[in-house]
Amino acid sequence: MGAIERSGYRFEPEFSVINQNGAIHVYQNGKFIEEISFKFTGKFPENDKIEEIVDTYCNNRGL
Repeated sequence: MGAIERSGYRFEPEFSVINQNGAIHVYQNGKFIEEISFKFTGKFPENDKIEEIVDTYCNNRGL
């Protein structure tokens, strides 16, 4: 999955299969804002889970 753009923010997911964890880097206007960490099982995180994390982030901040 590539980057997700919402409300002027860019969310760039990355993950490690070996460690079974991932992060979504949040940017606004090219400036790094924060990192959202998450864990997953299997060979890769499901796209729906990443979308859910981004949706929750946006909803919690009124974006």
